[in-house]
Amino acid sequence: MPDPFPPTPPPPAGEPLRMVDVQRAVAAELDRIAPVIDELGALFEDAGHELALVGGPVRDAMLGRVSNDLDFTTSARPEQTDRILKSWGDAWWDMGRAFGTIGCRKGDWVVEVTTYRSEAYDPESRKPAVEYGATLAGDLGRRDFTVNAMAVRLPGRALEDPFGGLVDLAHQVLRTPGRPEDSFSDDPLRMMRAARFAAQLGFTVDPGVVAAMTDMADRISIVSAERVRDELVKTICAPYPRLGLTLLVDTGIADRVLPELPALRLERDEHHRHKDVYEHTLTVLEQAVAQEAERFEGRPDFVSRFAALMHDVGKPRTRRFVDDGSVTFHHHDVVGAKMTRKRMQALRFSGDEIDAVTQLVELHLRFHGYGTGEWTDSAVRRYVRDAGDQLTRLHVLTRADCTTRNQRKAERLRRAYDDLEARIDRLSQEEELASIRPDLDGNQIMEILGIPPGREVGEAYRMLLELRLDNGPMSQEDAASALREWWAARS
Repeated sequence: MPDPFPPTPPPPAGEPLRMVDVQRAVAAELDRIAPVIDELGALFEDAGHELALVGGPVRDAMLGRVSNDLDFTTSARPEQTDRILKSWGDAWWDMGRAFGTIGCRKGDWVVEVTTYRSEAYDPESRKPAVEYGATLAGDLGRRDFTVNAMAVRLPGRALEDPFGGLVDLAHQVLRTPGRPEDSFSDDPLRMMRAARFAAQLGFTVDPGVVAAMTDMADRISIVSAERVRDELVKTICAPYPRLGLTLLVDTGIADRVLPELPALRLERDEHHRHKDVYEHTLTVLEQAVAQEAERFEGRPDFVSRFAALMHDVGKPRTRRFVDDGSVTFHHHDVVGAKMTRKRMQALRFSGDEIDAVTQLVELHLRFHGYGTGEWTDSAVRRYVRDAGDQLTRLHVLTRADCTTRNQRKAERLRRAYDDLEARIDRLSQEEELASIRPDLDGNQIMEILGIPPGREVGEAYRMLLELRLDNGPMSQEDAASALREWWAARS
């Protein structure tokens, strides 16, 4: 999947922008991208067409961000754009031609040029109908939010801001160019984009937009699962995922696209003997994000974030009240893994992503049997074996899940997991835990026992693997002796 993270971190959420800083940032960014915008602007002008830098690149320029991916809009039709870009670029593509978009690469720059357009959904259709527009103002008016409805005309570099996007950007507010009801009726996915931009930019959402999202939440059902999935991934992988997810839950949209999340808002018992599972989950997500600098070189990791979001979704179905007033959630890890798999399949995630997330959800409680380090080396080996290539992400999820206001308990849990990781590192150096396997392979098993390929070879292999997990590495002589002893007892 494409990286949904912005090129540079956004400004602190809620901190207004100064106009002088915006003007300075835009001037600097336009100068940086001048080799592209000046050349393309001149080429389109010479051909008798309008061209404007538009949308995200304009918004990001005002926020002081840089990117080599540039979006343009034009009065030219796709076939005319295609001819111009082929005379200028190094490589070309037209996968978006049906939507009026032609793309090209020029050195390190990636450019996409789209014909002025308007698009709307048929009430029963999952795909937008695209019609070409006649003016830049008309094109900007059909865009999702005012902060994305600004353009810079080329080659003159004149700013076009017919809907007050610059003011909204300065105040960090998301509004639609027209009535939000009309915007969301035309393209219901824009309701999820509101959550995504809130999460990416740290912006607040205009109350009228929130009200329209709440009233029209059912409209999201006509959007394809793949488009919903992509917006959800971008929201979860943004710098402020809590903002976007909270908006989806509060407006009821999450009930339609990720119902397991709002279901976590369980009623707390009168004595508060169990955590607020919904708030706990969002905290676990934030604590998983906080570990990315160390674990993933600062890049967002969707699998670990989504596992954090889904790790407790089995709790509502497994909640039981005990006679003493306490609450239990027995086997919520197993139930939650099954629910997670079903939801990710419905959202058309890849098999690898589904397997990775569900494995983490199912394993997220395993550490809590560790206590103060009573696990044997055999148990540590099994922990590593069961985690497989998700071990680093399991470290992230387990540490993130240790949420408690009791500082002494929190410190005890942290030290216990430090100890477990240290033991894993030690055993890994001694025994190559990451690729743990029996001390004899299938060919050696068949040779020692004098048997052909078949079920017995697999049984012997699994027996030797369990022996390896229990005792650590063995010499081939000892392994062969154990194999013969097992075979004799089995016979």
